Amino acid sequence: MPRPLAVITETLDPEPASWLAERAILEHASPESRRFEELAPEAAALLVKTYTRVDEALLGRLPGLRVVGRAGVGLDNIDVAACRDRGVEVVHTPDANTQAVVEYVVCLLADSLRPRVVLPDAVAPDRWHELRREVVADRQMDESTLGVLGVGRIGRRVAEVATAIGFRVLWNDLRPASSLPGVAGEPTDVETLFAESDVISIHIDGRADNRRFVAGGLLRLLKPQAVLLNTSRGMVLDADALARHLADHPGSQALLDVHEPEPIAPENPLVGLPNAHLLPHLASRTRTATRNMSWVVRDVWRVLEGEAPRHPAPSSTPDRTPDRTPDRTPDPTDERTSAE
Repeated sequence: MPRPLAVITETLDPEPASWLAERAILEHASPESRRFEELAPEAAALLVKTYTRVDEALLGRLPGLRVVGRAGVGLDNIDVAACRDRGVEVVHTPDANTQAVVEYVVCLLADSLRPRVVLPDAVAPDRWHELRREVVADRQMDESTLGVLGVGRIGRRVAEVATAIGFRVLWNDLRPASSLPGVAGEPTDVETLFAESDVISIHIDGRADNRRFVAGGLLRLLKPQAVLLNTSRGMVLDADALARHLADHPGSQALLDVHEPEPIAPENPLVGLPNAHLLPHLASRTRTATRNMSWVVRDVWRVLEGEAPRHPAPSSTPDRTPDRTPDRTPDPTDERTSAE
């Protein structure tokens, strides 16, 4: 039997890629390339990461496709329903980067709450004592409230770690609290979470009704010196509304690892704001997490062998419930109300 063809559109860790190459013909090609056009008619498997959009248009170019492997967690860039309608399985790696992202969130928490100065050289005694007077944190973590918006695998773990550090933790999820036993902290409605938290860490997914979920209505509830962390999706934040909030509240901060679009566009209203700290999507960038995500090749191969995958994409996502929907009247300065 001829070996099936698997096309990788971005990159995979070398070890999983070599494992798959022992079993299938492995080719690298971006969907925009001429090489992809040459390979597409024979491709049985497609392996993607973050920036390849698997939609009807791309699927139409891949008549023999049997499986799409997403080397990662989120499936925002894959039209799962369109794939399944064509008999194409979708697999992913749902717990591959949890530890990496949680560690990164903890680093952002420290960056936002505990100012530090690194001394490249020896300094005079007067400067030494001056720095010790100047660099003083306003509050400790055990004097602060952390709000966790979304308690999936990552949000749940962030809540657990933050509780262990000493934060008071509030959390909110679109699922009823009764269906989420064991989550550290206190469940609450989304307005209370935004109003009472000193720091908010966003961990909601990329479903359509999460677009600009964090917009003017919620931002106006924040404390003047609140810190906003986002390691989930850029699209869940209204960048214009956030830019206005940061400009109006210079004591506040936003630490954002994800953006829409990526890379960050020059016209992004957050660029250049001193209290907007923009990072290049690094939360999952550990060697271990990258390797774990790339092992999606095992499920890709299972499908090609006619076996059931261990981590198929979910067929649907839960509906939003009143537990997570902000109760607010439309506001002309809130782009989320007009955009949706």
